[in-house]
Amino acid sequence: MQYFALLISREPNLTPDERAEMMAAFEGFHAKAGPAILAGDALLPAATSVRIAGGPDAPVITDGPFAEGAEVACGYYVFEAENLDEALTLARGVPVAQYGAVDVRPTVHPFEPARRPNGNDWLALLLEPPESAHTPGTPEWDALAARHAEFAAAAGDHVVGGAALHDRSTATTVRVRDGEVLVTDGPYAEGAEVANGFYILSAADRDGAVKIASMIPASAVELRHLAGVSGL
Repeated sequence: MQYFALLISREPNLTPDERAEMMAAFEGFHAKAGPAILAGDALLPAATSVRIAGGPDAPVITDGPFAEGAEVACGYYVFEAENLDEALTLARGVPVAQYGAVDVRPTVHPFEPARRPNGNDWLALLLEPPESAHTPGTPEWDALAARHAEFAAAAGDHVVGGAALHDRSTATTVRVRDGEVLVTDGPYAEGAEVANGFYILSAADRDGAVKIASMIPASAVELRHLAGVSGL
């Protein structure tokens, strides 16, 4: 199975030495996790993010950041794991789990990127009110899936990859504090909207990314520029 892991933390103001230490920690995690990591990257600061609401017919574009609290999404991974326990074992090894959290959610279908992300790629996190997040296999889900197929066809090569996520009830949040692993059922944030899917989009600049993301059939999309530092 595949699992989407959203990394959440405060945005640190690091010295060059601290940044080098953090990068070394992530390199160590990558070496340990090996082929279980299918994709992943850091996100540029939340202040550079864009929120697109209103749907494709009447998009409303707002500059970020948008988080109500002090912690925001700072990166992501897609893991290949036999089961949830194996995915959580991977998640607790992510350096961010030591001071933030990792929100793990199974994907509905495999994530199959067309290529490795590069410096012109963006994470589009799809957000929905809980009551609008339909269950896979229902007529409502199938109707929305057809709209996503239309979006993918229209966006063409600008879609690098993506996947729908199972209902928020399947989410598990992992934290590590003083060597103790803390596992909580449910998504990290209990807000008015929850993530139910994602795309990796290719665009030359912010305006191009916003134009593509505005076509996505979702109640809201949080668009974040990938940092291009993972080496994956």
